[in-house]
Amino acid sequence: MTNVIDGNAVAADVRAGLEDGVAALKDAGVTPRLATVLMNDKQASATYVSMKQRDCEELGMGAEDVRIDPDAPAEELFDTVADLNEREDVHGILVQDPTPDHVDDERVTAAVAPRKDVDAFHPENVGKLVGGNPRFKPCTPHGIQKLLEHEGIDPEGKDVVIVGRSKIVGKPLANLLFQKAPGANATVTLCHSRTRDLAAHTRRADIVVSAVGIEDLIDASMLSEGCVVIDVGINRVDADNEKGYRLTGDVDFESAKETASAITPVPGGVGPMTRAMLLYNTVKAAGEQHDVDVPLP
Repeated sequence: MTNVIDGNAVAADVRAGLEDGVAALKDAGVTPRLATVLMNDKQASATYVSMKQRDCEELGMGAEDVRIDPDAPAEELFDTVADLNEREDVHGILVQDPTPDHVDDERVTAAVAPRKDVDAFHPENVGKLVGGNPRFKPCTPHGIQKLLEHEGIDPEGKDVVIVGRSKIVGKPLANLLFQKAPGANATVTLCHSRTRDLAAHTRRADIVVSAVGIEDLIDASMLSEGCVVIDVGINRVDADNEKGYRLTGDVDFESAKETASAITPVPGGVGPMTRAMLLYNTVKAAGEQHDVDVPLP
């Protein structure tokens, strides 16, 4: 029987495992705090920020919700980030995507102090990851690693095919999984929109990760018997329900689950892990900034 991986349950375990770290920090007089900065008027972004704020509060962490008018000058955002960089009571900073067109995304990425960059997108943190000594692991790739670990799926020696080369998932996950380290040591192939015969790659994989945002891109015909499928895609599809849509991934779940030995659903798979690992990075950052030995799950 196929194992449908419950990301909500694994994320709950991670959050429970962070409780000792938060307690250790508070014993040292430190409350780990995440500041989220939102400079758009998209409802989805506001929802994501609210969920992250709630996650912090439920774990006993500090949460600061900073809103900036999308029509404000770009410098207002950069001045805000600079102020947060200087505050000792703020340990993690997240600038919620997307930012307005008049704001330079690359400059935003570089503006957050590396020690507070809990997304792990700053060039310094990317370099440390590639070099095999990450300060923080990016949240979604780290969440995928944790899912595999929780399910007893060791990537060592296995063929992993990642579909999608974004800086958020594909590239950092490839770097994590081929490192000489626990939970890694895989042989990794990174596929993308210019890959010829995608199915030829996915059929030979022991583990397939799809993160491109294309509905039903991968089905059972593209998978080997007994492979593991990690679906990172989130796509809105019109549906006759109260919301008017449903969420689906990059993988045709119903067909793939007949072939895969383990598979993540959408929703309820990778998504909850991304949020849990954001908390993980914020707690870790607080410990490092205040020189407190923090136990981490």
